Amino acid sequence: MHDGAKPDSRTIDIATPSVARMYDWLLGGIDHYQADRDACASLLEIVPDSKALALNNREFLRRVVGYLAKEHGVRQFLDHGSGLPTMDNVHEVTQRVNSDCRVVYIDNDPIVLAHGRSRLDRNDRTAVISADMRRTDAIFAHPDVERLIRPGERTAALFVSVLHCIKDHEVMPLLDRVKQKLEPGSFFVICQLVSGRSDVRDRVTDLMKDATHDTWGRVRTKEEVRSYFEHLGLDIVEPGLMNVTQWRAVSEVVPRQRTQDWEEWGGVGIVR
Repeated sequence: MHDGAKPDSRTIDIATPSVARMYDWLLGGIDHYQADRDACASLLEIVPDSKALALNNREFLRRVVGYLAKEHGVRQFLDHGSGLPTMDNVHEVTQRVNSDCRVVYIDNDPIVLAHGRSRLDRNDRTAVISADMRRTDAIFAHPDVERLIRPGERTAALFVSVLHCIKDHEVMPLLDRVKQKLEPGSFFVICQLVSGRSDVRDRVTDLMKDATHDTWGRVRTKEEVRSYFEHLGLDIVEPGLMNVTQWRAVSEVVPRQRTQDWEEWGGVGIVR
């Protein structure tokens, strides 16, 4: 889905690392700048397995949306903090299961909006909107969301590797607001970066806060991620909450992390 050209850099802060562009670099993409590459180099000094983690997390995203579309018949997806388009995006995976699947990508990075719109203009069941994922009311009032996310139908709300990008006091209220918009039987997909080592949590958090001018959240613990599901009263889908590399894995052929200093941890819950 890449057209080989970058958007006009005059509308993009290329001097400040972007989480979306850093993730793109870790995945082997080309939509990034020197500031993003420098920040990734610093990240790799702390947690050298970050590339493997990013690749495995992307595979989890493909796997989980395919599962929800096929096994549960979900036809509408809200991808919060979607990041840059890459191979096998959410709409491509789900629309192979059912061509009626509808996907809205939500991100506030201008490069995501520019690339997303240029690549999705021929797909009337998919949209990318420029919005802060914390502004739930504004998101649900957006014309593309009103067009694609139909009231009364179950929705999959995706928060894949994104909640660590917001502050502690913002996480639960955000999840509560989204839950209030969803029908019973809808799904939350939630995972984020965690570590059992306080030094890793602190060093990565400090690095990202400094790199992004404090527009970041925190590396958390498994117990904190579990508390999201408990707070929302979700029924957790089997096989439960875990390192997402193992969640309904269909192959052992995955990039191997040499250590478990940090991991992407979470799973899927059903709204009662």
